[in-house]
Amino acid sequence: MAAKSELRQSEVGISVHIFHREKYMIPIRVIAISTKIADAVRSTHRDPQYRHPAHTAIAGEGAPCRHCLQIIAAGSEQATLFTYDAFEGIESLPLPGPVYIHAESCRRYPENGGFPAQLRRSPRTLIAYGRGRRLIAAEYVEDGNVDAGVEKLLALGDVDYIHVRSTSAGCYTFRIARAS
Repeated sequence: MAAKSELRQSEVGISVHIFHREKYMIPIRVIAISTKIADAVRSTHRDPQYRHPAHTAIAGEGAPCRHCLQIIAAGSEQATLFTYDAFEGIESLPLPGPVYIHAESCRRYPENGGFPAQLRRSPRTLIAYGRGRRLIAAEYVEDGNVDAGVEKLLALGDVDYIHVRSTSAGCYTFRIARAS
């Protein structure tokens, strides 16, 4: 949802902004790590891009799975940590970094599912890129205000996609693109 404001005069003559929410004007796709990559990591215990070993253990903090985009339950579910290049297949310059998936198979997050509900309140950094991995802009969002940030970045004409990253850890979570 995008936020719009209007200026009104209060009863005592003070100007007040009133905020209204609207649905996305620009339809989005939420692109999680592919099932092919998640399954390859689970079966080989290595990342398929660099062949670095993957590490599986009981989740410590409850990080989001980059495949189903649900929180991996701390202390009860196993998480697999591996190296992933968030630009693989879309840009020639790599940017590998650590990501988690559920150690057990899970269903990939649907591209038409909107911004994942479990991640709305956690601090996220939205990084907008143009072709050639050209950084266009960034927005820091938290407390559920992700919709306005996504809308603002996608309204910029030269943005091709947005990387969503953890603001606290800096690691890649998923990609957002305009729906076709």
